[in-house]
Amino acid sequence: MFTGIIQSVGRIARLEPRGGDVRLAVDTADLDLADVQLGDSIAVSGVCLTAVTLESRGFSADVSNETLSLTSLGKLKAGDPVNLEKALRLADRLGGHLVSGHVDGLGKVVSITPDGRSQRWTFEVPAAISRYIAAKGSVCIDGTSLTVNEVAGHRFGVNLIPHTVEHTAFHARRVGDAVNIEVDVVARYIERLLSSGETPRLDEAFLKQHGFA
Repeated sequence: MFTGIIQSVGRIARLEPRGGDVRLAVDTADLDLADVQLGDSIAVSGVCLTAVTLESRGFSADVSNETLSLTSLGKLKAGDPVNLEKALRLADRLGGHLVSGHVDGLGKVVSITPDGRSQRWTFEVPAAISRYIAAKGSVCIDGTSLTVNEVAGHRFGVNLIPHTVEHTAFHARRVGDAVNIEVDVVARYIERLLSSGETPRLDEAFLKQHGFA
């Protein structure tokens, strides 16, 4: 699991074809890998990958054809910037929201407009994804935890403050670019409950325990 709080912006070092899929080498820049071991998970622009080799300033991961086809990793080339986050530890502060690193699909940057010192970004996503996105809810874009401002059909908007733009790969994104989208896992559980045919019941004790009553 991850939090959607980007720890470093790295770059793609190499993409090596390996027996039909790809081994991806990432230059992790200033990301501290001292506590990372072989087999650990690292999110690369929102995609959970397993470190199969480690260097002082980077790691490599094997990327399947499934992942290449369903995420933006298949569109990357050497030198492209990527958002990086190491896996969440139980004692870590949860600054964003719970993120699995399992991308639900690709979105597209529709517009970028100034809004004071910040920027308003609009994204378009497939219908299968848009149903899970709600105003003031959470969404993970290229591994970054963001709050949804508004939703209109298959499009939604977010606000990016200067810090987010400068310290993530968003500074290199342009209109038309593809981005990895992971919806809030809570939305999926709610859909599962509602589609079961049973009416979910929240008793008074549960509501009081969680501060809703």
